[in-house]
Amino acid sequence: MDQMQAYDGPQIVGMDLHRNRSVLLRMTPQGERLERIRIDNSPAALKAEIAKAGPHPQVVLEATYGWYWAADTLQEAGAEVHLAHPLGVKMFGYRRVKTDDKDAADLADLLRMGRLPQAWIAPRQTRQVRELVRYRHKLVGMRTSAKDQIHAVLGK
Repeated sequence: MDQMQAYDGPQIVGMDLHRNRSVLLRMTPQGERLERIRIDNSPAALKAEIAKAGPHPQVVLEATYGWYWAADTLQEAGAEVHLAHPLGVKMFGYRRVKTDDKDAADLADLLRMGRLPQAWIAPRQTRQVRELVRYRHKLVGMRTSAKDQIHAVLGK
């Protein structure tokens, strides 16, 4: 599996994304594993590896911390990106054997079989606005907490 095999048909790529490194597993639509590779997270490294999957591969990654850069890079490279909903793939945590390779393979298999619970990939501008709204919500909560604490001290 770690040896690159000659195959030029459509490919499905499962990506187990982490903060510093990620695992990519390429497979055929029939489920034959072509290559597993571990990369350091950078747009250049991701583009170089996804280019091996041919034109317009289907790539699946889980909506975890830092997925934005990976999804944007993959889309720029011509991949059809699918975002796995974290609650839909929660069952991965209940397996006896949980490895990055197995997670990448399971994501690719779910996509291949049409059973992937997908999350919406918001456009870049929408994501930026959503981040600002989330941050404002957090700040408003902190302000409310500070006011509540002051009122509690004064009430004593």
